[in-house]
Order: sequence, then C-alpha cells, then structure tokens
Amino acid sequence: MRFFERYLTVWVSTCILIGIAIGQWVPIIPKTLSQFEYAHVSIPMSILIWLMIYPMMLKVDFQSIRNIGTRPQGLIITCTTNWLIKPFSMFAIAYLFFYIIFKQFISAELAEEYLAGAVLLGAAPCTAMVFVWSHLTKGDAAYTLVQVAVNDLILLFAFAPIVAFLLGVGGIAIPWNTLLLSVLLFVVIPLFGGVITRTIVVRKKGIDYFNHVFVQKFSNTTITGLLLTLVILFSFQGNTILNNPLHIFLIAIPLTLQTVCIFLFAYIWSKMWQLPHSIAAPAGMIGASNFFELAVAVAISLFGLQSGAALTTVVGVLVEVPVMLMLVKIANNTKEWFKEELL
Repeated sequence: MRFFERYLTVWVSTCILIGIAIGQWVPIIPKTLSQFEYAHVSIPMSILIWLMIYPMMLKVDFQSIRNIGTRPQGLIITCTTNWLIKPFSMFAIAYLFFYIIFKQFISAELAEEYLAGAVLLGAAPCTAMVFVWSHLTKGDAAYTLVQVAVNDLILLFAFAPIVAFLLGVGGIAIPWNTLLLSVLLFVVIPLFGGVITRTIVVRKKGIDYFNHVFVQKFSNTTITGLLLTLVILFSFQGNTILNNPLHIFLIAIPLTLQTVCIFLFAYIWSKMWQLPHSIAAPAGMIGASNFFELAVAVAISLFGLQSGAALTTVVGVLVEVPVMLMLVKIANNTKEWFKEELL
C-alpha cells in the first residue's frame, strides 16, 4: 500500500483542520476563491476535481464500452438504487430523525427545512466524485462512465418530479446552467482529455507502456486533489461549522446513515448477483455519493441562502468525503467477497 493511502485517515483529518483554520485565521483566502464561481459551480473546486478525475478517465477503453450492453446488471442496480430507493429512504430517515428523534433539539419549522435539504441531496446522485471513488476502489473505468452517463440522463427528467412529490412543493426550477455546466466540466472535458491522451500515448509508446508506466505516473494525483479539495471545502464552511456545531452534528447523523445504507444496499445486491468488484464498488458509490452542486443550488433558489435547507445541503458536502473514504476502505477490504470476472 502506498504511503498516501496507508495514512489516508491522518491526511484527511489534518486537511479538515487546516481548512477550518484557514477559514478562521486567513479568511481572505476562501473569500477570494469564492469569487471564482459560475452557476453555483466553484472554479477552483472544478480544477481540483479535474485533477482527481483525469487518472480515471485515462483508463476508459471505448472498446470495453461496446460490451456493457451484454452485462446490464450493474446499470440495473445503479438505476434502481438511485431513483426507486434513495430519494424515498432519505425522506424516511430524515423525517425520523428531524421530526421524532431530535424533536427536543429542532423546532418544527427547522425540521421542515432540514428535511427539504435532505431530500434535495437524496434526489441528486453523484456525477463527478464517483469517478474518484471508483478510481480508489480500482473500478471498471468504462463501466463507471456508462453508469454516470445513464444516471445523468435520468436526472434530467426525474429530479424535479421526485422532489415535488416528496416535499409537496410545485414550480421547482432546475438550475439548468448548473446541471449542464457540471456535466460538461466533470464528465465531458475530463473524458475528452483522457481519451486524447490515451490515444496519443498508445500510438507512440504502445499499450504496455501506457498501462504500466504512463498511468502509474498519476498514482498519487487523485489523493492529492482530494486532500486539497478538503482544505478548500472546509475553509469555505469553517464559520458554519463553528457557529452551528450542534445542528451540524444533528444533521450529519441521518445523512451519514443514509449514505452507508445506500452503499450497503447496492453493494450487497451486487454481491448477490455475483458481479465483479470492479462493478460492484462503483455501483454502491454512485448512489451513496451526491451531486451536491445541484442540491445546493436548488436549496438556495427555493428556500434562500440562510435557510435550513441550504445548511443541510452544505452539511451534506462536508460529511460526504470523510464518509465516502470510509466506504472506499470497506469496499477495498471486502474485495475478496467478489468474483474476479464476469461469466
């Protein structure tokens, strides 16, 4: 195991603390970085996400994509988990905690707003970061790409009706600029760059050099980008954490529980269907992770920047990386449960 990965928990914890410290003692840094934003998408964060995704996109082999239609089980698990299970389980778990278990700590008005934010997260499965989680679990790059592409197509049509149904609100305006820009930045551009790089290197040096030498040069790129992302993310939200510690903690509990449950549902289902680990792990990760740019944008547009719904989506951003890294570790430690190849 490489040095970065061996002590990843230490690096993650350190970066979170550094981010909070920067937000408190050098606020000019997050203030300046936050100005570079378009359609609720942070440009500095986008650059770091490119850094994380690029090594995964290098591994996409379009020859493999042609064969995915003959093994649709992973896509079935992903679509069922993301759209028939996840939004409704998020509603149920959030309602249980905000209205019943935490009733003495949270007013009915705030509970309603927190529930709304949780539903927005539950109805927006991941587009970008799933490539990172797939890379860290040595997932099938081509299959992950198709899972994300199908998921994004469904998202275009299913997000607004599901949110309207669960929250009983109408007139939900999807921020198309945020949605389309995110897909362009986090899927299309990195994929295009990866394909061009792969084609040029393979043509000049051969596939063996590409797989065993060139790709290995980027072995720490994803982890480095992830740690820098944590620093920036927590520097942006340091004041929020320190000013609302109790409610941040209360919101984080159902969000974490939902993330773990959704991952286990898809992961165990993949095991029951005897899928290889390279498909099972990303299938669990894509539902567990969230499209937080979309969730935050809709929460702000529907309920306002200072609303409980917006706060919940921000907490979702904060807890996602540490929790997903825990799930990555679980997936990697249980790899032997799965068959190596599809029959």
